[in-house]
Amino acid sequence: MTNQKIAKSYGFVLATICFIFISCGDDGGTTPKPRGYPRLVFPERGYQKFSENYCTFTFDFPKYAVIEQDKLFFDEAPPSDCWFNIKIPSLNAIIYCSYYDISAKNKFDKLRNDAFTLVGKHDIKADYIEERPFRNAQGVGGFLFDIQGPAACPFQFYMTDSTRHFMRGALYFNARAQPDSLAPVVQFLKTDLQRMLETFTWKN
Repeated sequence: MTNQKIAKSYGFVLATICFIFISCGDDGGTTPKPRGYPRLVFPERGYQKFSENYCTFTFDFPKYAVIEQDKLFFDEAPPSDCWFNIKIPSLNAIIYCSYYDISAKNKFDKLRNDAFTLVGKHDIKADYIEERPFRNAQGVGGFLFDIQGPAACPFQFYMTDSTRHFMRGALYFNARAQPDSLAPVVQFLKTDLQRMLETFTWKN
């Protein structure tokens, strides 16, 4: 074999080896990248007093939220004037609130069972539901429901004196339930919900 042929042969082998190393060593172009989410800008915390004349209680709620009285429930008047929504446009969130007078028609046991039933509807999607009894410094008690996983409603609660008043709330987002992207927002709003419940007081 001539020197020229040997040189060509070595050149071909060297080029083949280099190609193999390049092909195996860098697959960055085909590796899936982790999903990114838009940067969240949370509003500055601050609170104001809820004291609407159509409700028999007060509490603190965020200054960046607005109260909207709910005057229709499935195209009919709600059972009480004290049905309202706490809207938080900057976080695309809303807390639906409903109030019932405890009476012969709306007995405490029924209202309580209804609250647990509504929470139970999220069992299909939820990874875990934590149920906690609650009582604040004003003596107002109730139950908190921390719903974890891809459920539509990550947090629910009810407050009651078990004899006259029963108020229920549920947090929803105007977006598809995506736990990874919503988790920081849920955690942020839980602080506001905690403030709401800690300052909750019956007027009479």
